[in-house]
This record gives sequence, C-alpha cells and structure tokens, in this order.
Amino acid sequence: MKKILILFSLLTLLLAGCASPAQGPATLKIAILPIIDALPMYVAQKEGLFEKHGVQVEFIPVSSAPERDQLLAAGQADGMINETISTFFFNRENIQLQIVRYALQPAPQAGHFFILASGTSGITSPEQLKGVEIGVSQGTVIEYVTERLLQARGFQPHEIKTVAVPKIPDRMALLASGELQAGVLPDPLGGLAVQQGAVIVLDDSQYPQYGFSVISFRKEVIDANPQAIRGFLAAIEEATILLNSKPGEYASLLSETNLVPPPLLETYQVPPFPAAGIPSEAEWLDALVWAMQKGLVEESVSYIDSVTGEYLP
Repeated sequence: MKKILILFSLLTLLLAGCASPAQGPATLKIAILPIIDALPMYVAQKEGLFEKHGVQVEFIPVSSAPERDQLLAAGQADGMINETISTFFFNRENIQLQIVRYALQPAPQAGHFFILASGTSGITSPEQLKGVEIGVSQGTVIEYVTERLLQARGFQPHEIKTVAVPKIPDRMALLASGELQAGVLPDPLGGLAVQQGAVIVLDDSQYPQYGFSVISFRKEVIDANPQAIRGFLAAIEEATILLNSKPGEYASLLSETNLVPPPLLETYQVPPFPAAGIPSEAEWLDALVWAMQKGLVEESVSYIDSVTGEYLP
C-alpha cells in the first residue's frame, strides 16, 4: 500500500510538471508615431476592444521613423505602422518583419500625401513643377509617392527634381518662407501648410496604390503569438467600423493624442479608414522596383514571406 501511495504521489507531481502554466492575455508593444494613421488604434484602446478580443496592447510613443525602426530592430517593440519601403530594409537579408494589414490608404477627397507649392512661388498646376526642386525625405515613401504622382502626369525622369529636406518642420518652414518652392507633406500637416499660405498642386487621392501605410509586426512575435495578432486585428477592424460610421464621436482623440495640429482641430475631416486587407503583390513589386532603382536595396525581397493576410478577421 505504501508503494502504491508513493507511486501515486510521483505520478501527481509528474502530471503537475507537465501542465501548462496559466497565462494571461499576451501583450503587444506598438511603437506609435503621432500620425493620423494611428487613429483606429486609439479608438480600439478607448473602447476596450483589445481586451474584448483577448490581447493587451502597450503604445510606445516615438517621434521619428528612425526611432521607431530602432525599437523594432532591438526587439523593444513588437509592431508599428510603417510602409512597404521600410519593410524592405528590415527584410533585405532575412525576414524580420511581416505586414499584416493596411493602416491607411488614400481615398477620393482624402489624400494621404500632398505636393505643395509655396504661396509666393506662383505655382498652381502640376506642369509648373517641371524642373522645380521639390523638398522630400529621400529614400522614403514620400520620395516614392512624389515620383509616381509626377510620372502619372506624364513627367519624364529628367523633369523631376527633388531636394533632401528630411525633417517635416524644416520643410514646412521653408515652404512658408518661400525658400523652398515646393515640398511634400502628409495629412494633416499638408492642411496646416495650406492654412499658412501653401497651395496644393497634386495629391494621391486618386492613386491609392502608392501612398498607403501598413501595420507590421516582427515575425518572431507573430510566430510566438498568432492568437494575439488575430485579436489585435479583430479589434482594429471593429474600431475601423466605429470610426468610419461616426468619426465625429472621436474628435477629442485628435487633440488628446496630438494627431492633428491645434489650428486644424475645428475644421479637420477624419479620412475614411480601409477595411481589412493587405497590399497586393503588384503594389509591393512597384515599390520594390523603385527602391532597387534608387539603390536602397540590392536584391529582391519576397512578397510572400513579407506580407500575410492569414491573421485578418
């Protein structure tokens, strides 16, 4: 009888050791810039949608894309809003990052990027931009969108001139002073520049295939926490539906999260946000060809390994 009790005790201990420990909801750390693209994430947080779908989310505020990318590279953040071009940089040698959803796409009457002319330049039409230096952040989605928009208007390569003005505040200041005849800004800062006297010459509202942003996560995080990614995206989808149906209800978030400059708060129109979807292979390849022509990447980067719709609701 004693031997039986000993064996029973050992079996109980063995089974207890094999049992999985109780785990709470996974926590996803998101490096987040103060950009309008992030509004659905804040809506999901405000409405408790992340918790509803079984995932905890921590926002890590960052002030620049390089800072954001450094956090991801160091493993200090799990996900972010970025673009295909920055994904190329992560995945040049091996697949570190996967795009799981569109974040924001240009839409009719709701451009994402704007080519603006200084109010003192006299430029009001795209044709007047031929040979004019346009301030951009080089090697980024802004330079890519600028070239594609001008090419869509029939510009030849030698007619497109850009100049590096990496910091957006500098671009805005140079436009306002007239030292820069033209420059490119994202929404809503394009609207602020217009308020300061700039003129919208061209935008990407008719070209959603160029100026979109995406939500990406580190691949090792996706592989380790697939259900957390599914829960996160389910929350974003629900938040997007709420936001698109009643954008006025979330006007306070625009100021609380510094997504819109104070001078624009009373008049700013929240853009429509896309339903669940991922960039097409054609969109990926167009940006990749551009990046390779610019020497930003030397070899092709796999679309199939870098973009996945597996976790969409």
